[in-house]
Amino acid sequence: MADLFGIDLYVILSVIVIAVVAIALERIFTRYLSRFAKRAKLERNAANNLILTFRILILIGALLALSRAGGLSPEVLVAISAIGGAALGFASQKTLGNFIAGLYLLAARPFRVEDYVRIGTVEGIVQEITINYTKVLTIGNNMVSISNLQILDRDITNFSYQGAKDTELFCYTFEIGFDHRVSTEKIAAIFEEVFERHQHSLPKKPSYMLTRSDAFARVYTVYVYVEHPEDIFTLRPQIAEEVFKRWDMERAQVST
Repeated sequence: MADLFGIDLYVILSVIVIAVVAIALERIFTRYLSRFAKRAKLERNAANNLILTFRILILIGALLALSRAGGLSPEVLVAISAIGGAALGFASQKTLGNFIAGLYLLAARPFRVEDYVRIGTVEGIVQEITINYTKVLTIGNNMVSISNLQILDRDITNFSYQGAKDTELFCYTFEIGFDHRVSTEKIAAIFEEVFERHQHSLPKKPSYMLTRSDAFARVYTVYVYVEHPEDIFTLRPQIAEEVFKRWDMERAQVST
């Protein structure tokens, strides 16, 4: 192609096209990710990190395209990319792993901010989801930061529950075990008595189920339904305490 003031017109047109495409992609991805962040109820910090990440990726792609248009051979581009990638990988392997894991969590959405979750042995309310860490407020009022890379290796339980009329509730479950000194009929009566006292303040009456039994004990799973996840912090110990107090009374009567 003819030169313009000593510059190849092909290179000029290539630069213009690459710049226009890069700007257009940046605008499209920014708008889409902003809407996605609102739908997913992401923290502003996490949303900004996500947008920044895609902007950097678009910039890198544009620079590679400009280098190719400028006459660099594919072998040179591959070599530069390999060297840069290896150096970056050795320098920040764990950071990159957390970053990729964070992108996966944001896309898969196994939980959202304000969900009540159990991640491995950590249990509580999700306060923030960033590219690198997820912060969980536990029942002890401690803020635990879990790296996103660790989250992918742990079992995740989300206690979100779809109630009647599409209402969003949290169905929290916990186990209570008893020995065989008190009959199952008495234990059922204890549960019903305790649940009746809490029914008026909850969106749905608590329930229970016998999940396993052996020669030493019977274990029941208790289901508590709440609208606000922070209510679990007070309801779990309160219900368990009331159940055990009534069980102690029944056990004392059996012993006498």
